[in-house]
Amino acid sequence: MSKFGPGLLLTALCAGCLADDSPESAQALRDAADPQLLFWDALNELCGRAYAGSVTASVPPDESFEGQAIVMHVRECETGMIRIPFHIGENRSRTWVITSTAVGLSLEHDHRHADGTEDEVTRYGGDTQGRGEATVQRFHADDYTAELVPAAAENVWTIEIEPGTVLSYELRRGGSDRHFRVEFDLGREISAPPPPWGG
Repeated sequence: MSKFGPGLLLTALCAGCLADDSPESAQALRDAADPQLLFWDALNELCGRAYAGSVTASVPPDESFEGQAIVMHVRECETGMIRIPFHIGENRSRTWVITSTAVGLSLEHDHRHADGTEDEVTRYGGDTQGRGEATVQRFHADDYTAELVPAAAENVWTIEIEPGTVLSYELRRGGSDRHFRVEFDLGREISAPPPPWGG
């Protein structure tokens, strides 16, 4: 399990680059300041840790979250991929999968049954458009999602990280009032939960 993202490594390598005028040095400095690499580093810093959360917006209301412990666990960090199980009480069916692509970042929702088999509605998500911000990345629904769940064609998922303070996951659906947001307190680490179903 790697705790080091590409941006963190580049930043370390560039500690003495300011006095180096080579093209390679200039490119490394640009990469080290890339918002998506900084975002990736912040996520990677949480690797292996788990945090409790609470729903701060749910339109329409989702009763399945009421009275349930909400936990996210940054469980697996590999080169180009981070997997984050998202548990609701005893339901361990959900995992967020963030990957680095040739053009940006991708968010996928991996949904499983208790026996580990895939749910009929799974692997949906979206891609970033542009480089975003070091603390905020937005994922716009992709073509696969639009075909799988037509109502979700205008979905935008947002993940925001304020290191040491909060990580939030938010969904908004264009053309409707659909809005969901959950926030996790990064100031209070908790014990890691059981593995996700199929994990």
